Amino acid sequence: MSFEVGASRPLRALHRLPWGTEAERQPHAHDYRIEVVVGREGLDDRGVVCDLDVLGAGLQEVLGRLEGQDLDQIRPPEADGVTVEILACWLHGELAAVVRRAGGQTLAVRVWEAADAFGGYRAPVG
Repeated sequence: MSFEVGASRPLRALHRLPWGTEAERQPHAHDYRIEVVVGREGLDDRGVVCDLDVLGAGLQEVLGRLEGQDLDQIRPPEADGVTVEILACWLHGELAAVVRRAGGQTLAVRVWEAADAFGGYRAPVG
């Protein structure tokens, strides 16, 4: 049996995709919606998966560092640009310790770049 809780926040940031259209090759902004889902096999002694206040504060802090920024600052050396998948993986790495402290065991991150399109990353936090 597995339980989950989550949170979401908006993020406006710039990126570029060197292999894309002319407009995509130039720095352009996206209004992303970042969604995080924390999982746990059983509930803790309070009957929760994790502390949602701790999760929300951690998410807000990490996104605050990216708000209005160029995502190239987090681009891994092997990537040509920051895709929604790469952003989701980076966010997972930044939030893993927060999720562990809040009581979670797994973390899934979805980066919505449109109402009907997202990329994501899911892994344990331990």
